[in-house]
Amino acid sequence: MTDQPSPAAFRAHFPAFADSVHLASCSQGALSDALAAELFEFQHTIREHGAPWDKWMAKVAEARALFAQLIGADADDIAVVPSASEGAYQVASTQAWPERPVIVTTDLEFPSLGHVWLAQQGRGANVQFVAHHDGLVDTEDYAALITERTRLVSVPLVSYANGLRFPVREVAALARVNGARSFVDAYQGLGVEPVDVTELGCDYLVSGSLKYLLGISGIAFLYVRPGLRDAVSPPLTGWFGRTNPFEFDPRHLDYPEHARRFETGTPSIPSAYGAVAGLKMVHQVDAHRVRDHIGGLTGQLQQRLLDAGERLRSPLDDARRGPLVALADRDPDALAAFLAGRRIVCSARGDVLRMSLHYYNVESDLDAVVAAIAEYRASQ
Repeated sequence: MTDQPSPAAFRAHFPAFADSVHLASCSQGALSDALAAELFEFQHTIREHGAPWDKWMAKVAEARALFAQLIGADADDIAVVPSASEGAYQVASTQAWPERPVIVTTDLEFPSLGHVWLAQQGRGANVQFVAHHDGLVDTEDYAALITERTRLVSVPLVSYANGLRFPVREVAALARVNGARSFVDAYQGLGVEPVDVTELGCDYLVSGSLKYLLGISGIAFLYVRPGLRDAVSPPLTGWFGRTNPFEFDPRHLDYPEHARRFETGTPSIPSAYGAVAGLKMVHQVDAHRVRDHIGGLTGQLQQRLLDAGERLRSPLDDARRGPLVALADRDPDALAAFLAGRRIVCSARGDVLRMSLHYYNVESDLDAVVAAIAEYRASQ
């Protein structure tokens, strides 16, 4: 990839940095001028054309293709779904649990996915959780639970809770050796972490648009490895899950061979416009370069906070820490509100304040948040 923008040039496309510090990409990516323009264009299509379904379907197809390209897949391997939770449900609901009933997941999985897996208990699933030790989960921890009774292994690319980078490739290989399928939640890393589904060897991968992919909520993408067969046809379906959605035949139920069999009703068209804007921004820069830039910043931020006497929950090892630094606090919501008053946007979850970085972040952002946290501590 040539002519890649520098972090400063990339940052110039995000108006908020004129008067704010955005350290909450783990929750919502900053608004770019490209995203604002795409959302305006969606409004324009309604004003000018009324109901231009051809334009809207072309935008959904563009979002699908851009996502597929980002993860090294084909467009037919991608189902467009409303959320990562629905993507997980589509996978879970099409498994036959009694024969191989075990789902292996982790305490550091985002709760929404854990809840989808637990809801399968009524169909015979047995959900087992890999516990973390001091905020870490290793390949060996998964290996202790994956057996010939395991049907599905769920592993995050990066944990939402503390930024731990998971050994996805190794866990997927363990699942494959034991005859199980692997499901990767890439929501907390895709856009700032290099991902190639062939290299990972996973069977399913899901991510949505609103975080590091720099879009908005209402759309997600489910990768399904070509050739996978469902034990049960998708019970949650709709007209976009048909071989020809525009046949409009209410008496005939068929499913395409590719991933679109997991689609349901009309996708969120504004979200598709937003996804295209964000994905185009992400495609401007090589993911390895993005990861290296962010790794340098998170390493600096973590060390400066440690030097200030703060307690952290994110991994100290640079190789295991993803794009966020997790600061332990007895009332992270109050700390986040204090920082917001100084136009520094962070994200509180549980007992930590999450400071997440993207390619648009620079060292001055670290200066601002470290100084503001010190000011907050002095006021307590």
